[in-house]
Parts: sequence; structure tokens; C-alpha cells
Amino acid sequence: MKKKFEAKDWLDVKDEQPQWMADAANTNTNPYDDVEIVTRRIEDAGVDITVGYAAWRDVGFALSDAMGENGRSYYHRVSCLNPDYSAAETDKQYDKCLRSHGTGVTIKTFFQMAKDAGVSVSIPSLPSKPSFPSNGNARYPSTSQRVNEVSGVNEENEDVEEDDEALPTFSGTVAENLPEFLQKVVAKADSAEDGDILILGSLVVLSVCLPNVMGIYNKRPVWANLFLFVTAKASSGKGRLALCRYLIEPIHEALRKQNEAEYLEYKQKMQEYNCAKNKVGLEKPDEPPLRMLFIPANSSATAVYQVMNDNGGQGIMFETEGDTLANTFSSDYGNYSDGFRKAFHHESISYVRRKDREYVNLKRPRLSTLLTGTPKQILSLITDAENGLFSRFIFYYMNIRLNWQNVFDDELDGTLDDYFTKLGEEFNDFYVTLKATGDIRFRFTADQASAFNEWFEKSQLEYAARYGDEMIASIRRMGLITFRIAMILSALRIMENGRFEPVLICSDVDFGNAMEIAKVLVEHTAKVFRELPRAVASSGGVGQKTVKRQMFLDKLPAEFERKDFIEIATALGIPLKTAERNVKKWCDDGILVHVDQGKYAKR
Repeated sequence: MKKKFEAKDWLDVKDEQPQWMADAANTNTNPYDDVEIVTRRIEDAGVDITVGYAAWRDVGFALSDAMGENGRSYYHRVSCLNPDYSAAETDKQYDKCLRSHGTGVTIKTFFQMAKDAGVSVSIPSLPSKPSFPSNGNARYPSTSQRVNEVSGVNEENEDVEEDDEALPTFSGTVAENLPEFLQKVVAKADSAEDGDILILGSLVVLSVCLPNVMGIYNKRPVWANLFLFVTAKASSGKGRLALCRYLIEPIHEALRKQNEAEYLEYKQKMQEYNCAKNKVGLEKPDEPPLRMLFIPANSSATAVYQVMNDNGGQGIMFETEGDTLANTFSSDYGNYSDGFRKAFHHESISYVRRKDREYVNLKRPRLSTLLTGTPKQILSLITDAENGLFSRFIFYYMNIRLNWQNVFDDELDGTLDDYFTKLGEEFNDFYVTLKATGDIRFRFTADQASAFNEWFEKSQLEYAARYGDEMIASIRRMGLITFRIAMILSALRIMENGRFEPVLICSDVDFGNAMEIAKVLVEHTAKVFRELPRAVASSGGVGQKTVKRQMFLDKLPAEFERKDFIEIATALGIPLKTAERNVKKWCDDGILVHVDQGKYAKR
């Protein structure tokens, strides 16, 4: 304390700074960000990278070499995942690591150990600093501008107006006819769109918790699992989807408690096994499965498959940032996009466990997924319509609402978190009873099946005419999605009537609800489809001509004559022969009806 203060002694520390921190100082990143990100992923996955003294010691060497005293908290965070963790012993060990020099263990060892344990060490890079024009009005280009630049489309010269029309909603139509449980969910919505996403979010999270409810679709067994991506610009209200997680949180927590009890029993048996002098006739205890419902999206491919296998083939990914999954797919360790696509149709997934070199075949996986993100994050996950993931997702595109929400509304008795937590406890009681019953087979009535086929056949023709063949996959899979939505709605009716019967017939009310939801979702899917990169237009995707063709069809009235469609086509800049060819094709496809000479009507 008596030493004279010299500023240079505190500021001039370049020689003592680790090289990795010096390198980071020349970039846009905080030198500790990488360690923080990877540590959080280790915690989220519940992975212990300190098994054995050598591993525990090397983690301490790596952190102390790179971060000095600042690495102590990270050492505790990863060490506490070990069942033998002791705060005092961890502090003592880290003190030894700080005093050690020249061990040769660097921060790279920490990242490698995390990677070997199946944790992502891929760190998203920040964009380079943009160069701004000197006019002072610079701004980042919009997503559509960047897409057009890539595909060679000049937005300023394009004569197709951007589609800013508000997209339809369904909650106002179906809310009063929903099962009582979903009526309680939508009761807390503050707008039609908010009601839509709360219904959709609830359907998705509940879809993973109906393990013994299944149906036959296209002669194949299917379960209720759904994939949802809600997209909107920042601060549009999509964050409310986080409330839906509470609906199945009790089921997840029950699995975690079961896992803790099983692991404690396993440790005791292992201790007895290791202490036994004569092991003749003794079998080494098997490590218990890792039980959980929520699967971190930033896990390795093997880790995702293993968790699903440990939990009877089921699980859900719930991520509020869509690019978390995109970053994982882009890495070598986490490229499970193929398995993701297979899981939608319950197709078997095979993998090899690195630990025991064991071949595992995951039969009929049942994975549900809920993602939220900006339109740009969709492009990072799904690059174009040819990507099979696009047609497997429900897309909901939220409109911007320029109204201020009253953030001090005290009418609610407790918080929304409390409200949805209670709903989760209510559903958990139903889940326990449902799981204890036998298999339940869901089915449509003959009239419902006929109406279903008729509507989707017509929609397939209509959307193929509007957007090209690449849209067909989305329409066809929307049929399966609609069937699954009806299955979930019907299963929730059991909460009201208590009829746990082996055959579950869809009511006309729930069939109507599912179809109303599907009609809206198709429009939202088309909106996202139109915003996919224009570069795919050359291979049959949506380009300028396709957008014009869609606008032409949309502007045609219910009944019209030849002079009417010529006038509309001229206003859109569509040549006469092209307009005539389109009208003829739509008549051939059954979208239009040639009523009389020069007279037409929409079906």
C-alpha cells in the first residue's frame, strides 16, 4: 500500500497479455466472449469435461494461462458439473494452476475438450465494419435488397410492387371452438396475431407430449410432432412464445429429477463394484440414460440423437434465436440437418456412439421444434426452397403493429409466467394419465377425409400455378401438418370428457378448426417463400415473372371477361400472349372456369 502509484505500471501490460487476447483486441470481439459462449453451452448441455484428475487439471491450466484470475469463475462453472465437485478443492486446484508456468496447456485445450464432449465451439463471427457514403443518410440494406444484389435483380428497376399487405390471422375465427385448455391459453392474447402464435406455440410444445396418440396418414403411422418457425422483425412480439415452454416444463423437470435419482443410484453401485475385491459374478453397472425433454439446438449430432434415444425417441428443440440452429448445422460436429428432416416423417436415424463404439438405430424418432427469429435468420437456416427443411416447417410471419402495449396492466392476478405455469401443472396431470393408457389411434371421418382431399387438391393446383413446382412440397406437407393439428386438438378434448378410448374420431368442430388454421398458414408460408433468395428463379423458383403471375391471378375478380384480364395484364406490364397463355393454363389446371366465350370465373 506504500508503493508509489505509477500509471505506466498499470497501463503498459502488452508483454504480459496472452497472445490470444492480443489478437482479439484487434477485432470487434471481447476476448472473453468465446470462453463465455462455450461455457454456457457446456452448462446448457450438462456435460462434464472434467472427468478424471488429468482433465480437471488441464482445464485449470488452460483457463489460468489465458485469463489469469478471471478464469476462476469459469473453472467453478465447468467443475460443478462433476458429481464430486467441491468449491474449496476447486479453489485450491486453481491456485496451483495460477502458480504453474510453462505447462504447455493453452486455451485451445479447453475448446478441444469441450468439442470432444460434443459441445459446439463454433463462434459466429461479427460482420466487418461497413463503409458509409458521405451523404449522412447511410443505412444497412434490407434483406430483400441484399438478396436482389446476390441474384442480380435490380430492385430499383423492378416493376413489381413489394407485398406489404397484412397477412390473415385465425385466432378470432377458431378461439371460441377450441378445446378448453387452449381457450385458457388464448385468453391472455393481446391481439389477433398474439393469439395465433400462442395457439401455434402451444400446439407445438404439446405435440411432443402425446406419445401414444398416433394416426395413419398416406398409409404410414404418424404422431403429432410439429416444426414451427415464427418470424418477425425485432421487437414485434414473437418473444411471447417463451410462455408456451411453461406448458411442458413440469414434464421436463420430472425427467431431470428422475435422471438425478438414477445417477445417484448408479454412483453408489459403481462404488460398490469398484470396492469389491472379488468381481467374479459381478456385472458392471450400466450408466443411466440422460433424461430430458428440451434438447439444446447447439449440441452435436451424436448428442442430439443420443438424448432422443435415451428418452424413448422423443424430444423438442425450443430456441428463441433461429440462427442458433443454423450455426450448428453449418459446423462439422453439428450437421444433423439430414436427421432433422428424417425426424419429421419418423424415419429411422442411425449413428455410432463414440464412447462405446456402439451402433444405434433410432427407430421412429418423434421430434418437435419451435424457433423464432427475423426474416434474415430464416435465410441463414434455409437458403432456398429446394432445401427440404422449408416444406417441413409451419411458418408464421408476424405483421408490425404500431401500437404501444400498456406495460403496467395490473388486472392479471400474478404474472403471465405464473398463469402459464399453472396451465403446465394442469396439463402434466393429463399427461401422466394419458401415458399410462394404451395406444390411441386418431382418424378422420369419411366426410372429413373427402373435404380434406378436395381442398388440398385444389390448393396444390392454385399454389403451383402461382409459385411454380417448388411450392408443391409445402402444400403436400401442410396436409400432414393439418392432420397433426387436428390430432392434437382431438387429444386435448380428452381432458374435458375423460374418454381414453383406443380409437379417437375427429369431431367436425376440430376438423373445421384445423382447416381454418391451415388456410391461414398456407398464406404465411407463401409469404416466406416469396422472400427466399431470387437466385433460385433459374431453377424454377420464385422470380420476378412468378411474382407478376401471382399478382395477375390475385387481381382477377371472381368473374371477368377477356377485356378485363387484358386490362389488368397491361397495368402489370405483362404481354398479351403471356396473359392469354396463363389464363388458358389456369383453366386447364382447374383454377379458373371458362364459363362462356370470352367469360371466365374463379373456382
